[in-house]
Amino acid sequence: MRARIALAALTAAVLGLTATACGGDDPSAESGAQKVDFGYIADYNGSALLAIADQEGLWEKNGLDPKVSVFTNGPLQIQALGSGDLDFGYIGPGALWLPSSGQAKVISVNSLGLADRVIAQPGITSLEGLKGKKVGVPEGTSGDMILTLALKKAGLTVDDIERVPMDPATVASAFASGQIDAAGIWYPMIDTIKKSVPDLVELAKNADFDQSFPTAYVAGNEVVEKDPELVEKVVKVLQEASDYRSANPEESVKATAEFLKLPEDQVKADQANSRPLNTADIAAKTADGSVDAWLKGMSELFVGAGKLKEVPEPSTYYLGDVYGKVAGK
Repeated sequence: MRARIALAALTAAVLGLTATACGGDDPSAESGAQKVDFGYIADYNGSALLAIADQEGLWEKNGLDPKVSVFTNGPLQIQALGSGDLDFGYIGPGALWLPSSGQAKVISVNSLGLADRVIAQPGITSLEGLKGKKVGVPEGTSGDMILTLALKKAGLTVDDIERVPMDPATVASAFASGQIDAAGIWYPMIDTIKKSVPDLVELAKNADFDQSFPTAYVAGNEVVEKDPELVEKVVKVLQEASDYRSANPEESVKATAEFLKLPEDQVKADQANSRPLNTADIAAKTADGSVDAWLKGMSELFVGAGKLKEVPEPSTYYLGDVYGKVAGK
């Protein structure tokens, strides 16, 4: 029995970034499986675990019947969680300010992200060269996050640039057509932009900063409050999928490529943009306080960017105790 797939509109289609997930027979009501609405982003980091869960029958094994929907970024998924249109979703590090501010709960760390960049048109060779330039950025995302870090590193502020909020697909098309001078954006979208601007300049990347950038799976507050058993089932699926991903990296690329209907070499290239974590990694780093340190580091960044007023305790929004409980079963 395969996952039932419901695709949301993906505005990046104009740039060839559309991905159609695969699915099979609609599960029978007689199975007794619990229905769950799950969001994802159509790249390796944001969809590999769902692809593996689909391929390996992990949903059925844990009594779940998923309907998965694709989104272009994390903030849109948080909105959908808040409105009840989603139960669970995936977010990159730049959207962690939303659960940190109480708008959702983190149920599992997924990986440490390496995909974010500040890119510029040819001829702009330094971060300092962004002064006075028009810079596109998807609001509240990892692109926003990496731009904030880069400006600080260069001794600049947002007032030194012409910051233009755009959705991810518009950032890509605006950069490709020369309407903006630079952008805070991420791979694999940058690969598509390079088809039009092959000599673009990468001015900043995650690895330039002494900080970890966790990606995460999140749940709606109401789901966590009203159905903790469902949360545990979903965490178990994610744990089993992450362990398969760790043990079978090549097969994971194949499963993700099939799920997204993309070439394997494209997905394999994108695989390099993250450092995946398995159940043992996450459980150990939760127990020793590393995950809390990652989350606090992100919150400090968001306070500096004006998205949070103060750094909250991770225990208020990260269900590390639930993760550890499920891992120990």
